[in-house]
Amino acid sequence: MATTAKKLESLSNRYYNEGLEKAGVRDMTGAVESLRQSIKLNKNNIDARNLLGLVYYEIGDVVPALSEWVISKNLRPEDNIADTYMDMVRNNPTAFETAGSIIKKFNIALNYCHQDSLDLAVIQLKKVLSMKPGFIKAHLLLALIYLNNGNYDRAKVEAQKALKLDTGSVLAKRYLKEADSMLLPGESGKLVSDVAASESEDVIRYKSGNETIIQPVKKSAIARSNSIWGILLGIVLGVAVASFLILPQRIQSVNTSNQEKIAKISEESDSKSAQIVIYEQQIQNLQEEVDKLGAQVTDYEGVDSTSAAMNSLMSAVNIYMEEPSNVEGIAQALEKLDLDAISADVSPEFTSLYDFLMTKVGSQLAASYYKTGYDAYKTEDYETAISNLSKAYQYDNTDVNILYNLGNAYYGNGDTDKAKETYDAVINNFPDTKSAQAAETKLAEINNSND
Repeated sequence: MATTAKKLESLSNRYYNEGLEKAGVRDMTGAVESLRQSIKLNKNNIDARNLLGLVYYEIGDVVPALSEWVISKNLRPEDNIADTYMDMVRNNPTAFETAGSIIKKFNIALNYCHQDSLDLAVIQLKKVLSMKPGFIKAHLLLALIYLNNGNYDRAKVEAQKALKLDTGSVLAKRYLKEADSMLLPGESGKLVSDVAASESEDVIRYKSGNETIIQPVKKSAIARSNSIWGILLGIVLGVAVASFLILPQRIQSVNTSNQEKIAKISEESDSKSAQIVIYEQQIQNLQEEVDKLGAQVTDYEGVDSTSAAMNSLMSAVNIYMEEPSNVEGIAQALEKLDLDAISADVSPEFTSLYDFLMTKVGSQLAASYYKTGYDAYKTEDYETAISNLSKAYQYDNTDVNILYNLGNAYYGNGDTDKAKETYDAVINNFPDTKSAQAAETKLAEINNSND
């Protein structure tokens, strides 16, 4: 067992060294793959995890970078350079806000692409690149838009910029190859079709300094006159031949062809009608399969609560990174996160990231839910009060007022068992407080009413 562990550790270090070499030559894609493999073999490889965060940060992915550093800090609390990296981001308000603004503008550009508003997307991407020229995803998306619009020379430039930032980017190489295939070798900006058309013109080309001069060939007036009379005579002869020899035969041929086409279309129509019946039956069978699979999906819903919780937490962290003041958005992202239901399944990394987020917005979330819940309690809307006060206490379990008013909401709603349980928690968790004395009085009232 010890030998296997040493082999895994050695192999993990090998992938780390490989990722370090690739990062040194700006093969960011290859570096990410090697470092992920290193961490997969040994999750405690702190050097690999910190370097992976740096690579993510370099290519503009701030949220994954912070996630790796937070996990690294959790694995080695002391003497960890991840502290320096996180402080570099958190203690620089300008850089932090710029990173959030870059992500927001890039997402806006993506939405414009989905809406087929490519001009607006280009404007947003240029703003992103003016703020962070090293954002590889922005260069790649801009190159793809230029390819779609036929601006192959600009697409080539953006793909080359992406390759300078990440020499291992497969997408950048693909876009560059596509742009090169549409341009003449060595002539950026000139399409093959354009050159072919220009060569068919009767022109003279010569160079003057660094410029290429294109001049039409002059023709004499006599030559032009002869050409015009020749064209007119050809038209007259052509009309005569068509009228007396070709046209009647052509008409008969067209009529015969049309009759054959009509017969063929009729046969195809009958065949397609039969095919439609077959397709309708197939659709009915497929719909039955979809209904069965939908029922199975319904049965499986809620099984993987840990995965859903991780997605919810990462979504909330992403919202916080983009806009820290968006408490409502963060609350909505955490709506389905139930720590009690998954407490035995979550990893230390998950708990560390959740605690980090709570230190930033936990008190604000609790205050928001408490206000909504307490207002509902005063209007005797006990269901709403219970829901919001429970969430408030989840985000701040140090406030006795939240817990006491939650017990009152249960009591007002007629749920005496939950009310007694909550009042007991007030007495045990917050002794020697006025709320604890009030909770004892409430318990006495409930017990006396039961007697």
